[in-house]
Amino acid sequence: METTLLLERCRAGDQLAWEHMVRQYQSRICAVAYTYVNNTDEARDLAQEIFVRIYRSLDKCRDPERFLAWIIKIARNACLDHLRRLKSRPPRHDIPADGMYNLVDPGPTPEDDWVTDSRRRLVYTAMRSMSKINCEIILLKDMQGLQLEEIADMLGIPVGTVKSRSNRARLELAHAVRALDGPSGDDSGERRGIA
Repeated sequence: METTLLLERCRAGDQLAWEHMVRQYQSRICAVAYTYVNNTDEARDLAQEIFVRIYRSLDKCRDPERFLAWIIKIARNACLDHLRRLKSRPPRHDIPADGMYNLVDPGPTPEDDWVTDSRRRLVYTAMRSMSKINCEIILLKDMQGLQLEEIADMLGIPVGTVKSRSNRARLELAHAVRALDGPSGDDSGERRGIA
């Protein structure tokens, strides 16, 4: 469904349109949340909060062409707010509740499949060792596909800085992945042994 029509129907209170929108963007929002919190359950909870914020703010989205950038900005801000709240208060510990196991579907969700993919886990692990700005640029540009202008607006930096940081961010990520994964595909020792 076209974004403009979907937005109009959601604003009019069409629950099916809202459900369609959530399904369409759920994996992207969960991916953004996971990047910041590094915990699947926490990312899912945060994604629900993000969708509540999106729903309450639907009237503020003026340009359907920039809808993806708009919801990613809401997601990013919600994640940063969440991290600030965590710093300001001690972590809470859940109390086990007997008999609550039937409430959750035991099967894997799409997010579980995504998180368990070893290559992506490696990239996310590597991203945690990167500088904050480079990590955000990788997330926004390469993972979420936002335009340079949208990223510059979101981060409050010039477009030229985003361009130059983008190249540096990719290099930093490549070095971080290589450091975690080790030299892959290096069979030079084997060749030397054969020769």
